[in-house]
Amino acid sequence: MISANIIKKPINTEKSLQDANRGIFTFEVDKEAHKVQIKKTIENLFKVHVIKITSATIKGKKRLVGKKRLPVKGADRKKVWVKLKAGEKIDLFELGEKK
Repeated sequence: MISANIIKKPINTEKSLQDANRGIFTFEVDKEAHKVQIKKTIENLFKVHVIKITSATIKGKKRLVGKKRLPVKGADRKKVWVKLKAGEKIDLFELGEKK
């Protein structure tokens, strides 16, 4: 699997930004990627040292769509939480300074 396709996007929510202050960063990744691939990709892209990776598969939601209200299932997703070595951070999760 190509490393550019493993990490889809960073997840920037209130909870993930609080975790980022503690050194834990959240990403959405390819469903087929495993922890070793994710670790190597993050270390190469951001030049950091990964200590621990926790992953979870999020099942797609079922919704009713259209005039006939037919059931449709959304796509499954995979989230990972990456813990970095103390003192390291990823700039994607930085907020502007408060005034």
